[in-house]
Amino acid sequence: MRVAVSGYYGFGNTGDEAIALAITRELKRRGAVPLLLSNTPAETARTYGCESAARMNPAALLGALARSQVVLSGGGGLLQDKTSARTLTYYLGVIRLARLLGKRVVVFNQSVGPLSEAGGRRVAAALQGVRVIVRDRGSLDTLRALGLAGELGGDPALLLSPTPGLPRGPQRVILAPRGDVTEATERLKRVTAQLRAEGRRVTALSFMPDQDDAAAHSLGADEVLSTRDPQVALDAIASAGFVIGVRLHAVILAAAARIPFAGVAYDPKVQGFCTDAAAPIHPTALNPDDLTRQALDRTAPDWNAVAGMQARAAESFTRALAREPHGA
Repeated sequence: MRVAVSGYYGFGNTGDEAIALAITRELKRRGAVPLLLSNTPAETARTYGCESAARMNPAALLGALARSQVVLSGGGGLLQDKTSARTLTYYLGVIRLARLLGKRVVVFNQSVGPLSEAGGRRVAAALQGVRVIVRDRGSLDTLRALGLAGELGGDPALLLSPTPGLPRGPQRVILAPRGDVTEATERLKRVTAQLRAEGRRVTALSFMPDQDDAAAHSLGADEVLSTRDPQVALDAIASAGFVIGVRLHAVILAAAARIPFAGVAYDPKVQGFCTDAAAPIHPTALNPDDLTRQALDRTAPDWNAVAGMQARAAESFTRALAREPHGA
């Protein structure tokens, strides 16, 4: 079985590449052939040992969908129009094209929203009759408001594992800023200074170098790690004692590695993940003293809740690949 996967792959975003790594590994483990739609298909194919096609080349996209039996839309936060209406148009277009070709389509472990009123109507129309698996309960609420049924899964990156035998550094704190969330970055500078004054070693982790490097270097951390490799990011996180993430996948990878974490909710998807994990969550106008205290105390999420999320992430592959009773 060939499975085409539509997502934000090949753009140098470590979080989305973590999703790609997890999905390709799990599909292969289940005997399926993954085909990722990517901005850089040759690099994606080489990196993950899978098939890949150019996501914006009409002929390549059509060919990839035509030779696949299942099309997964996701993971990630694809069905939203906060970034731009063009983003939503593209991902809904892939779904519609796959359905026209008679393919089994599953919206797979996405966060749905935020959506404008017009965007919500477009999503509601496009997803009628489509199996929808989301990664957080907030997205289930969004679907219900649109008159759509959904199922709760989990982010595929929760299934990744750190390299065995890594050294542990409980006195190390990782901060993963986001370059376009300047309000949080300014407050994280104070968090960094306070943590260093308490004897913690602070690493600024840049998840998307083109966008986050400047913010990471501005924090005043002991070191900056800039990477597009999800395994490098995961191993760095697994070697720390606490993670503060503006980037969603900083906290998701921390959960995967069982490292305590706190999120900064610049977007509902960060709020949704941390709420489901019962982890500390802060607004972009965060209180540096509160966040510093949580990092020093290594305030943990509900690890039972995290384990449940991981189990749902694994089980969602079974649901996505199994033909539904009604044959959709």
